[in-house]
Amino acid sequence: MPIRTLLIFGGRSAEHEVSILSARSVAEAAPKSRIEIVPLCIAKDGRFASPERSARILGGDERSDRGDDDFSFDSWVRGAAIEVAFPLIHGTGGEDGTLQGYLEIVGIPYVGSGVTASAIGMDKGHMKYAFAAAKLPMVDFVQVHENDWLNERERIMRAVNNALRLPYFVKPANGGSSVGVTKVKNDADLSAAIEKALRFDEKALVERGIDAAEIEVAVLGNDDPQASVPGEIIAGREFYDYEDKYVENNTQLIIPAKLPKEKTDEIRRMAITAFKAIGAAGFARVDFFLERGKNRLYVNEINTIPGFTKISMYPKLWEATELKYPRLIERLIELGLERSRARAARYESTMKWFDEVKGIV
Repeated sequence: MPIRTLLIFGGRSAEHEVSILSARSVAEAAPKSRIEIVPLCIAKDGRFASPERSARILGGDERSDRGDDDFSFDSWVRGAAIEVAFPLIHGTGGEDGTLQGYLEIVGIPYVGSGVTASAIGMDKGHMKYAFAAAKLPMVDFVQVHENDWLNERERIMRAVNNALRLPYFVKPANGGSSVGVTKVKNDADLSAAIEKALRFDEKALVERGIDAAEIEVAVLGNDDPQASVPGEIIAGREFYDYEDKYVENNTQLIIPAKLPKEKTDEIRRMAITAFKAIGAAGFARVDFFLERGKNRLYVNEINTIPGFTKISMYPKLWEATELKYPRLIERLIELGLERSRARAARYESTMKWFDEVKGIV
C-alpha cells in the first residue's frame, strides 16, 4: 500500500507562493505506487483549507487567501489515516519549529528537522552561535535588536562601523528567499537597510560583504547524513535576491561547481558539520561563500526546508549526485518515518524506566 502522506504547504510568510510551487512539484513527481499525497494548505490568514480545496489550490484553480471556517484539522486528522507529514512551508510558521511542534502534539511523524533544529536554523543569529561552537568559519557580523535600534541607534551605527567594513549585507535574522535583504555600499544607506530588515523580524544582522562565489550543498540523512556535490550560483542581479530567484529567473546554476577536488571535499565535510551543529534531520541546504583571490571558505547559512521546486538547487544537486527527484522524495519520507520510530522507541524506553522507578519507590 502507498504511504499516505500529508503534504503541508502555504503558510503565513513572504514565501507562501514559493511553498505552493514546491508542493506542486512534489505532488507531481512523487511515485504514485508508493506515495499517496493528501494536500493540506495553510492559507495566508493562518487557517487550514480542507484537503479538497487544498487540491484545487495546489492545481492553481483557487486562491489561498483564506482558510475554511468549517474545517477542523484536529477533527479531520483523527480519521484520515495519515502515516507521515511532509512540511513544505518555507520561512516563518513552517520552517521555524512551530509547525513541527504542532505535529509533535498531534502525533504525526514528519519529514525534516525537529523543533529545536528548525528554530536554530531559522534564526540566523542563533544559527551563527551554533556554527561558532562547531568552529565553522563565518564572515564578521553585528546583530541588531529592534528595541536597541529604537533606543540606541547611534551606538549601533558606531558598532557596525567599528566592527565591519563596507560593503554590508543587512538581512532579517528570521526569514528566507532573501526577503528583506539589502546590499549597503555606503554608510548613509545603512539606517534604511536596517529599517527594511526590521519590517520582517525583530532582529537584523549586518554582515561584512565579501567578493565571493556562492556555493550550495544539499545534505540528506538523519544520524549519518550525506552531502551532495556542490553547485555554484551566478546571480542575474547584483546579488541572489528574491526577484532573481523567483521572478526574473536570470540566475545561472553550475552543477557541479568547477572546483578542485580538495575544495569540493572540504565543502562537503563542512556542510555535514553545519547540519550536525544545529541537530538537523532529513534534509537541509547549506550555503557557502568562497572568497575570490584568497580561496577562503565561509559558511553563510543553513536552510532546513529548502526550496523544492523542479528548478530549485536542492533537488538539482541530488540529481547531479545520482539521486533522482522521485526517489529523493521517497527517501525523505523514509527518513521521516525512521526518525519517528527511533523517537517512539526512546519514549517507550523512558516510560518503562519511570515504571521501574515507581516500583522501587
